[in-house]
Amino acid sequence: MTSETFPFEITVTPLAESAVLIRIGDCESIEPSVVDAVGSLTGAVDRARIAGVVDVVPAYATILISFDPEATDGCQIEHAIREIVATGVPTSESAPRTVIIPVAYGDDFGPDLAEVASVLSLTPDRVIDLHASAEYRVAFMGFSPGWAYLMGTPPELAIARRHEPRTRVPAGSVSLGGGQTGVYPSESPGGWHLLGRTPLRMFDPDRSEPFLLQPRDHVRFVPISAERFAAMANTGE
Repeated sequence: MTSETFPFEITVTPLAESAVLIRIGDCESIEPSVVDAVGSLTGAVDRARIAGVVDVVPAYATILISFDPEATDGCQIEHAIREIVATGVPTSESAPRTVIIPVAYGDDFGPDLAEVASVLSLTPDRVIDLHASAEYRVAFMGFSPGWAYLMGTPPELAIARRHEPRTRVPAGSVSLGGGQTGVYPSESPGGWHLLGRTPLRMFDPDRSEPFLLQPRDHVRFVPISAERFAAMANTGE
């Protein structure tokens, strides 16, 4: 790792008595450079082991830091954060991984594919082509164990979330919503449009590394047939 001058201004806002929110830049647009800065600063805060810090939670352009109010306060946390920024934030020199995720699109795997195509004035095949041709990037993890928020969705696929969320979304469902793409790691409620499903396990607590995806990973989706899905699901590939 090398230390570099932090490229953005930060704003620190108190949240109740036990948390502060760090805003990176103007927070008005989601850019890879902002996501990089969030990741670098999050890592630096983790390594600094600031007294009283309980949790550090990154998002696209913010970092939520919760702390024990009996051990510290927001002013001390802000001072520590600004010291970290002033002394230079290390950046990773390692190349990101590329993770290939096979997807069976449409039919029972992706019950919203036809509706999404209709709303966007595209054919289902065109939706698949656009979705599978993009290279995505894990911006941050959240929502549920193993869920990765993926940036890089083609602008032609920008669509709002469903008006009525489902109470049950199958694990492995590849989804679209709010200009973002994600894969449901476990069965759960959800409000994104379902385009397909992968046989891969996004979250497996029995693996040495439970999460299939990590921040900074690049992701490509590859269409597969229903038969290939069944074979991979049966063999655990």
